[in-house]
Amino acid sequence: MEQRFNLYGNPVAASFVKRMTMASKVIDDSPLDKATYELVKLRASQINGCGFCTDMHSKDAAAAGESAVRLNLVAAWHEATVFTDAERAALALTEEATRVADGGKVSDDTWEQVRKHYDDDQIAALIAAVAMINAWNRLNAIARTPAGSYVPGQFH
Repeated sequence: MEQRFNLYGNPVAASFVKRMTMASKVIDDSPLDKATYELVKLRASQINGCGFCTDMHSKDAAAAGESAVRLNLVAAWHEATVFTDAERAALALTEEATRVADGGKVSDDTWEQVRKHYDDDQIAALIAAVAMINAWNRLNAIARTPAGSYVPGQFH
């Protein structure tokens, strides 16, 4: 795949990306479990078909100690037994919120599960995480940022 646009080579795009990165720091510094955050970013990226983000978040999660089994099963989390109930709630929220544009919605059952497993600060971070990764996915999918060469932590 050939990259359409270099988001870091244009001053307007680079400035926007820098501000998105700074906004993401709020989530990084939140009480949301880091493994859950990576799973959320990976699942939304898979749904949105963002190869660059899928590459990045699978590698970052592995570098942070996430198992290959869990990473390989994120796309099939509904059938997998390797995720906690809290992680399953976060993944359900991620899927439903990511698919809102397809005419979906966040169900009351999913919201109930999220409320059961997370406090208000963690929920705020989850909502922000889903919104932020969806924005990143769209930027990179539109620009056709190629996947495969990401090195864990290269943007930190």
